[in-house]
Amino acid sequence: MDVPAALAAPAACEARVFHYAGWREAPGQKWSFALSSAGGSSITVFGAQHSRDPAEPQFHEIATAFDKARPTAVFFEGPERGTATTTEQAIRTQGESGYLRFLAARAGLKARTLEPGPADLMASLNGKFDADAIMLFFTLREAARLRDREHRNGAALEAAVATLLGKAAPLAAKAGLKTSIADLPSLEAAARKHWPAMDWRALPSDWFTPGKGPADAKFLPAINTAVSEARDLHMVRLFTAAALQGGRVFVVVGRNHVPMIAPALECAMQERDGSAINLRRSGK
Repeated sequence: MDVPAALAAPAACEARVFHYAGWREAPGQKWSFALSSAGGSSITVFGAQHSRDPAEPQFHEIATAFDKARPTAVFFEGPERGTATTTEQAIRTQGESGYLRFLAARAGLKARTLEPGPADLMASLNGKFDADAIMLFFTLREAARLRDREHRNGAALEAAVATLLGKAAPLAAKAGLKTSIADLPSLEAAARKHWPAMDWRALPSDWFTPGKGPADAKFLPAINTAVSEARDLHMVRLFTAAALQGGRVFVVVGRNHVPMIAPALECAMQERDGSAINLRRSGK
């Protein structure tokens, strides 16, 4: 979704997006919030934990919050992976983002991804990190996700990563990255340079989190910090634009993003809408 310049969040508000290096979880941290304006627009952000267990209470909480918000614009985390036909199928196969797509479809709404374009995201890292390191990050993070959430291993994992590399190489070129990684052999060689004693298929998933990671993770946490901050800024612009066109915005996103974007969204709604904001914070 393109953000019209007239509806973009003011620079002073965008500056209120928190940086991960300076943020510490507060006692009693709340992971969801809602903003509403006198003009009827609103932004509700539900901070989720990644789960595929239909018995997890958060899915009932998501449905309750969705019904209360009566959204006209719905945004989910991650790429479009289709829409399931039942609650259980949506949760077991696609987690909270799939469940949100299911709720939106049931309400007659078209859910949209909150993600920036992959080439744009890669371009935002160009010049800050080595091109091969950027390609390793995106490829190996997805490999870890496929292994841990989709339970793909062996030949199935390698086939999925080979397909991913085939799609990622032209995106990297579009982003101006001059990387040597384009297939499984070159991925193997690049990974071995950094982790000679480890199999790229087995890198721990917690290495791909923002903030300061273990020394063995090397550049992976730093790249994910930069990626997360670029995504947070994109979210602020996207949700502000949708709300200030009169929409009732409903979002489900990984909960660690919520305290990063809440102050900037509150500021943007106040600055652009010019009306009183009723800020309600709720959640786990």
